[in-house]
Amino acid sequence: MTLTDLLHPDAVIANLRVSSKKQALQEIAKRAAGQTGQAERSIFEVLLERERLGSTGVGNGIAIPHGKLPGIQRICGLFARLHHPIDFEAIDEQPVDLLFLLLAPEGAGADHLKALARISRTLRDATLCEKLRGSDTPASLYALLTAEPENQAA
Repeated sequence: MTLTDLLHPDAVIANLRVSSKKQALQEIAKRAAGQTGQAERSIFEVLLERERLGSTGVGNGIAIPHGKLPGIQRICGLFARLHHPIDFEAIDEQPVDLLFLLLAPEGAGADHLKALARISRTLRDATLCEKLRGSDTPASLYALLTAEPENQAA
């Protein structure tokens, strides 16, 4: 599974202006509604429910909000680089400025976990994250995220 399987070029936001975790989740739910054809409110509620279990702020300025959504046919993602870092109650207590939303069908099971692992591995690359933070267009962010791993080191 590659990020091109999960992320469409139209699902990349270069400069999302939000001031709180709740507002960030609302905005990415709104954008994901356009990508998935699902109700914004349903997506937002799935994300809030998952956050109640524990923050999806994984550290190093990164959050991977995710959930299973009835009605979608395939796993899909959305990436946002925030204009300003926000408190996301991350495990390292650092503010978050890179968000990768992942939504999966209810029956996705192992594929959902594989997609989460893929996103996590990709965003663990400190050099890549530095490049993402320095990019200001959706096209450049998408190109960085979907580059083959051996090209990301260049």
